Amino acid sequence: MILGGDAHRAAEHAAREHYSRLLASLAARFRDVSAAEDALADSLVAALAQWPVSGVPDEPAAWLLTVARRRHSDRLRRQTTARAALDQLAFDPHSANGSPMNDRRLDLLFACAHPAINENMRAPLMLQVVFGLDAGEIAGLFLVAPAAMAQRLVRAKQKIRHAHIPFHVPGPDAYPERLDFVLQAIYALFTRDGALWHEATGNRDSLAEEAIWLGDLVVGLSHRHPEALGLLALMLFVESRRGARRDAQGRYVPLSRQSVALWDLAMIGRAENLLREAAAMSVMGKFQLEAAIQSVHCARAKTGTIDWPAIRALYEGILALGPTLVAEINRAVTILHVNGAEAALSALDQISSDRITAYQPYWAARAHILEECGHRDDAITSCDRAIALKPDEAAKDFLRHRLQALG
Repeated sequence: MILGGDAHRAAEHAAREHYSRLLASLAARFRDVSAAEDALADSLVAALAQWPVSGVPDEPAAWLLTVARRRHSDRLRRQTTARAALDQLAFDPHSANGSPMNDRRLDLLFACAHPAINENMRAPLMLQVVFGLDAGEIAGLFLVAPAAMAQRLVRAKQKIRHAHIPFHVPGPDAYPERLDFVLQAIYALFTRDGALWHEATGNRDSLAEEAIWLGDLVVGLSHRHPEALGLLALMLFVESRRGARRDAQGRYVPLSRQSVALWDLAMIGRAENLLREAAAMSVMGKFQLEAAIQSVHCARAKTGTIDWPAIRALYEGILALGPTLVAEINRAVTILHVNGAEAALSALDQISSDRITAYQPYWAARAHILEECGHRDDAITSCDRAIALKPDEAAKDFLRHRLQALG
């Protein structure tokens, strides 16, 4: 029997491992996301208090789920809620497929994408409710003030409860209006640590694996929708390079300098097949274009070169579908390789957005382009700013080496 400090660590591990599945299951049963969060928090506190004394249960997830249900029922009783409501919440944690915890995350994703919820809040709501990211992290992903994001998330959860939004994957007729938002949330989860744009993550990120698993699931449920295929291909292309992102000393290695011998060619092959399947449907979308860009980068494993004009054309296609800050910055970097440093700096200067003030990729790109233009002092200033805004230490070290070279 595991007791003491080991039991405490087991409780923390169970929380990390099962939080999103537990929350999705509870929210689907309670029809109330906030109530599910409160009940799950109570069960985790109970685990931290009880497991070091009584030992870790054989099925930690089932234990947490049962305690969360009990705490929620107790709260309802204290609030003198009708008995009929309590009966409706009854749930056997061993009922479905013999599993101690039915995975309801996809149901919850589509509930969060319901048309009754504000479009701008659907993907952020999924990231908090389904994947457990806090409001500050989500605010950073969507370039919104943390306090404002927290308030919007509370309102969105209240909307789910008041509008009686059902928790299930809808039929094919509802896919067009919800699928895009589900894909956006999965994509945001995958890129949470900046892996897509900066290649800065070294250790295998369980969130990235989770995103790929969900992407695979959505491909099947959406009857192989071209954008679902495109997103899965995009994530696989990026994931295939994970082993090359750090050197033996743990230092960040930019994509252009990575050893292709460390790339997962089998994963790249699967991504290529998915992308070809999507392209054959002749319905182009953002995720297919993003995947195509990554495909061009991965082609270096065969050709030894990067087709920068092709990448620039693909970014133009993305911007034609709908301008985004990330696409505009990356287009400017691509112009550097196609048309030269001055043209790239001009493209970067044309980006008009208040969001660039605290957006690290912009200042890192600007430092690089200014360096190529020969504007050393301005490049140093931009590099300093990029270092201050970058949380990843390996990427910071890389930028510091760049700064030393400039100085």
